[in-house]
Amino acid sequence: MQKVAILGAGSWGTAQALLLSKKTRQINLWGRVQDGIEVMRTERENKRFLPGVSLPDNVVPTIDLKAALEGAKLIVLAVPTQAVREVLQLLTPYLKKDTIIVNTAKGLEIETAMRLSRVAEDVLGGPIREHFAVLSGPSHAEEVARGVPTVVTAASYSRETAIIVQDAFMSPSFRVYTNPDVAGVELGGALKNIIALATGMCDGLGFGDNTRAALMTRGLTEITRMGVALGGDYRTFSGLSGMGDLVVTCGSKYSRNRRAGELLGRGYNLKQAMEEIGQAVEGVHTVRVVNQIANQMGVEMPISKACYNILYENKSAQETVETLMKRRKKHELEEIAVNIKGW
Repeated sequence: MQKVAILGAGSWGTAQALLLSKKTRQINLWGRVQDGIEVMRTERENKRFLPGVSLPDNVVPTIDLKAALEGAKLIVLAVPTQAVREVLQLLTPYLKKDTIIVNTAKGLEIETAMRLSRVAEDVLGGPIREHFAVLSGPSHAEEVARGVPTVVTAASYSRETAIIVQDAFMSPSFRVYTNPDVAGVELGGALKNIIALATGMCDGLGFGDNTRAALMTRGLTEITRMGVALGGDYRTFSGLSGMGDLVVTCGSKYSRNRRAGELLGRGYNLKQAMEEIGQAVEGVHTVRVVNQIANQMGVEMPISKACYNILYENKSAQETVETLMKRRKKHELEEIAVNIKGW
């Protein structure tokens, strides 16, 4: 590919620029002045978000959106979830009919409760479905930037689009599978952030491996239950954007959601935890949306509800855990409706 535009110069956008630079002639990395674009351009390093990694010569940091998009056949969205709509609106005047957009943010829009592919359709119109893909899976920027072997999935309504994205991102250190289940891939990537918050809280409370394993296991059940209710294929949640992303987000030192939860478990309030992290923590927003959807649809989401109560109802984390443990007796195996989709 000759030219790719990456919109978002945080750690993930920069890591993708490094990845794609190995097989693309030019990568335009667009960001805001406050992201430190000028320093990146002159010193060839993202010192704020991804320090210690040098930018190749074919990565061009810029604040000029029009210039960034000029001639790009592939546009990668690497901005925080709540900024996706705004950025899509900004790029609309420059978007060519056959340009492919790949979203790599994970979350749900707060105001509308929409998945991000739906946000793209809302802004750009229905035809964008055929040229829109989602890239998701266990992929911390810090490891992708260092060439640590990583495996993700590319989901699209169009098989051709999914394969183009697969080919663009595949490398000896970055393997990409394809999946037609856009809803499931997006929901897996969004909902796991809530379970990571819960896992972090339990770490902050001083609990151990038993608790973490229980949260992740029951959390996956919860993610699958909501995901299927919202149109996802149940099999997707056992894959890379479900179980895979859940494992890495709940256990990694790089996970902002887990770290935020740990601070909350140690007694920080929400504002203090967010200031300490200093970057977007998508699970904090997602839990609000999911609580609303669960109430409207009657979907049982006890872990998500517990997180919501701690974050927004000022409930004690310790007491909330005790309440979860005292829930009514149940059979472990719960029926999940089979919902098989395909290209």
